Amino acid sequence: MTARVWITRAQPGAGATAERVRAMGFEPFVAPLLEVRTVKGPPIDLAGVGALAFTSANGIEGFTSRCTDRGLPVFTVGDATAAAARDGGFEQVISADGDVKALADMIKRHRTGIRGDVLHPAAAETIGELPARKLVVYETVPARLAPDLARRVASMDAVLLHSQKGARILADILRRNPAPNLRLVCLSQAVASPLKDIPAREIVAAALPNEEALLNLLIDRGIQ
Repeated sequence: MTARVWITRAQPGAGATAERVRAMGFEPFVAPLLEVRTVKGPPIDLAGVGALAFTSANGIEGFTSRCTDRGLPVFTVGDATAAAARDGGFEQVISADGDVKALADMIKRHRTGIRGDVLHPAAAETIGELPARKLVVYETVPARLAPDLARRVASMDAVLLHSQKGARILADILRRNPAPNLRLVCLSQAVASPLKDIPAREIVAAALPNEEALLNLLIDRGIQ
């Protein structure tokens, strides 16, 4: 029987993750715990800004919806975000290929060559600190969940968690509706932290905070 994997991340990323999970031979179940809402505002003023820092494709989308300038150098947390930046029209893109700390270190290394502030278009809630000026361009809010979600969860073999906020919502769901046979597969130890007291078959975190490492855990842990 094909293993069923619950995709909890917000759209549009959930759809892309589901395609990758299906290509690996699993059956994806897409039910986001979060949804992304763009924060509306005036056109973004780049006066005094020498570079941009992005930690997600959502930050890129929020920025590009309010600014047409694509000429500044861009620092990204990882390769997927770098690809999203290039798709958004940016040409000078450097990936830290890691987590927020790796991105912060990379910005510090390049700081002397940046003429002006580093602007970080980001979510209202962020994890980790960057040597940059934060600008809120989107927020994540709890998604409206289907009434039969708890019943569906009981039939899942594993759940993928991309964010700490999503993990907190899942923890609340599983406290009310235990699923002790479910494997909780997390993007990082930080994402896994809200789940430490949740009964589960297994709680694991990716060695690197990127989706490739996360999905590899489905194979490494023998989920089938």
